[in-house]
Order: sequence, then structure tokens, then C-alpha cells
Amino acid sequence: MGYFALAQQDPEGFIDALPEQVAIDEVQRVPELTLAIKRSVDANRKAGRFLITGSANLLQLPRLADSLAGRMECLHLHPLTEAEVRRAPGQFLKVFLAGDLKQEITASAKPKPSALPAILVTGGYPESVKRDPVRGDRWRRNYIQSIIERDIHDIAEVRDASDLLRLLNFLEGRTAQLLNLSAISQDLGHARATIERYLVLLERLFIIRRLPAWHSNRSKRLVKTPKIHFVDSGIAASLGELNADRWNEDRPRFGHLLESFVLQQLVAMADCIPRPPQFFHYRDRDQTEVDIVIESRNQIWGIEIKAAASATANDIKGLLKLANIAGKRFQQGIVFYDGKATIILHKEPSILAVPISKLWEL
Repeated sequence: MGYFALAQQDPEGFIDALPEQVAIDEVQRVPELTLAIKRSVDANRKAGRFLITGSANLLQLPRLADSLAGRMECLHLHPLTEAEVRRAPGQFLKVFLAGDLKQEITASAKPKPSALPAILVTGGYPESVKRDPVRGDRWRRNYIQSIIERDIHDIAEVRDASDLLRLLNFLEGRTAQLLNLSAISQDLGHARATIERYLVLLERLFIIRRLPAWHSNRSKRLVKTPKIHFVDSGIAASLGELNADRWNEDRPRFGHLLESFVLQQLVAMADCIPRPPQFFHYRDRDQTEVDIVIESRNQIWGIEIKAAASATANDIKGLLKLANIAGKRFQQGIVFYDGKATIILHKEPSILAVPISKLWEL
């Protein structure tokens, strides 16, 4: 009898026969194991005996036998940040929240082609990063196919998995945009409840995330619809057949992809902070927007993201409106852009133009 069958048929016997320290991979395939693990942990409280990994959010599995509450610490393993790819410290978020970003004018140098297109289409999965562009794209497409054909069935009953692939392709063209369930339902020919269920499944598999809208009691004109984002920009690029050499021709699409990329870099960095901040977006009924709003301990920061090589005062309208609504809670705003210098765009409130490369250079 194989390990998988044994774990399904006799979870307690399977756990009892394991060494004192063990790693169990893809645990979502046999969620019944959690009850046996609970019993084992209660009998022996020595920490670190079990390392449980999986490609789905364990705590949200419908067939989970036990939540292991009080017996388990959860860590979300993100795709590699660009700082990790370059083996850099990745301290940008800490520096930003501490208010230590300063104006930094660099000496002019000969312009170079942007590095962003290649970074965005590669994404952060280790197997994607270490391959050349063609093989990396093939790996990402195979990864999505395996998610659809296998992992989905481990966590839910799905009649036709191809519907999920259609949904993913639909969402790719709308990453970093407001989530319109009615439009998706009409386009794909499914009820809203079905689309909502599929979205939850894709979130559990860490393919997409919903970014909630930030709101304040001082303003009743805010749009409270979440934005949809792909967790990994490389996965979205492969779904959308985006190539790095299409940077100029497909700039709007790359702009949305860049927004999802920056959000993921910051979310991953936040997990290294003892009390991670919360992330939102801002949009009001006048369509004034701020791409990312960060809230921590009743303080607010705002981030705008531009794929252009320059940033101007016209890019800060949303940040100024956010600052006005947040009042004294507002700490600082930045406009990420594809340039080289950190410059002051506005003094009070403080708003800086910051090179996107600072995400991995600091």
C-alpha cells in the first residue's frame, strides 16, 4: 500500500509510524490527517515535530478534519520578491513606513532599456526565475494546467475545471482593476454565486487576491468594490501571452501588471514585519484613485504606480485627495516610476517620486 492510500485509510496509523520530525507535503490532498496530527501533538507538545506544506490554504479547506488551532503556526510562502531573486535585503517597506525615504538625485547616465518588462513576465516562482524566457513561459503554463487539472479537485468539487481556466483568462485582462462580478457572470455564462465560488477557490490556491477598498467615515463618496490582482505577474503574463519585447506596444496592459507586481512585492515584505500592515486601494465616485493604500496603527500611506520613466505633479491628484480625507493620519505618499532619482513632488503633505528599482535596491 502506498503512502497516499495509507494516509487516507488509516490517518492515525500513518502518523504514528512517522519519525519524530517529519515534513508532509501537499497535505490538502488528505485533510483527514489533521485530526491525527492533533492527537499526536497533544500527546507530545515538543515544538517543530511536523512541517506541513501545501499548495492551498489549509485553514480554508472544506474537508479539514481539525483546524489545529493553538497547535500550529502558519507561514505563507510567497513567490520570490525581486529583492530575493537578486539576494538583496529587501528593506523598502520598513524604510518607507519609518519615514526614512529621502530625496536622492543621481548623476545623469546614458539611458538604458527598462528592466521592468523582463522582470514582470518572469514573475517570482523559483522554477520560472531560473529558466530562460521560453522555457520559463512553458513552465508557467504547465503550472496553471496542473493547478486546474489536479489541485482544484483536492479542495473542492468542480464539475468542469475548464471553466476555471476561462475565468483565469478573463481575469488576466482585468488584473489591478475593479472586480465586476456581474460582467464576469454575463461574459462566462455562470451565475454570480458560481463565479464567487470560483474566485474563492483561486484565492485558496494563491493564484489571485482581492484588494479591498479603503474607506473613511469622513467620506461617503468612496467606491467600496475590491480590486482583483494576480499574485504572480509571470503567471498573468503567460495567460495573456505578454512578451517583454511588447513593452511599448502593450504599455496599458503592462501598467496593470506592474501594479499587481508592486502590490505583491510589498505584501511579501510585510510578512517580515512583526505586525504586518493592511493593504487597500482607494477610489471615489469621481474616479479619483490611489493604487495602494497602506494602513498600520491608525496611520495611512499612499502609493501610485506608473510604468513611465518620468513622474510629475499630475500624478499626485489621488494622493492629495487621500491625504485630505485621512487628515493627520496620512504619513506620506509616493509615486513609483521607472526612473532613477527620488525627488520631491509635494512638501505638505509629503509626496515623493521613487524609482521602482528601490523595491530591491534598499
